Amino acid sequence: MTSGLLLHGLGATARVWDGWPSLDQWFAPDLPGHGSAAPLPAYSFETMAAAVAESLPVRRGLVVLGHSLGGVLALELAGGRYGVQVDRVVALGVKVRWSEDDLARAAALAAKSATWFETRDEAAVRYLKVSGLQGLVDPASEAVEHGLVREGEKWRLALDPRSFGVGAPQMGRLIAECQADVVLARGELDPLNTDAELAALHDQVVTLSGLGHNAHVEDPAAVAAITS
Repeated sequence: MTSGLLLHGLGATARVWDGWPSLDQWFAPDLPGHGSAAPLPAYSFETMAAAVAESLPVRRGLVVLGHSLGGVLALELAGGRYGVQVDRVVALGVKVRWSEDDLARAAALAAKSATWFETRDEAAVRYLKVSGLQGLVDPASEAVEHGLVREGEKWRLALDPRSFGVGAPQMGRLIAECQADVVLARGELDPLNTDAELAALHDQVVTLSGLGHNAHVEDPAAVAAITS
């Protein structure tokens, strides 16, 4: 029976978990507005978490591993507001410090219409850039295909650009309200956070040696080891 939930990051899809150990024991959905998942009328951590909760095949005794945006949603789900019982949260690679410039750039991306490309190759390059998966995933793979949409002879990302507008997470509140055991994790080489930033928020911090922001793609086994 599925007892684990895997939540990908902003711009990616559930196919980032293709190399995950014992994947059949985990539920790995596309987040709203990503991959094959329907878009939302408006994006916030609350609306996205609610949509994920509605899709769950199991709602009790969950271990939730979330990457980046998915890590924030994991904490949100474990706050007791969605009819879901979460026993453990591993929030991996979450950006916890946001400047005004960071928020302005995200808002600008959220305001843009989807870009259409003349070829699949061009769209694949953009997908890998947006998801941060350059050099980690083959552009010709089915995993990339899942993040693309073709209409006629043109291609675009499946990603709804409005999802960039979720804003900055209130990590202190989310951790304080979380009804599960919480681990904050990061790749040692992740430029989006630091050990000190995570340690200032919580007393359970794991740093994965030699890995970057997408540690779950770089070394799935190393990340899986901290979920139990």
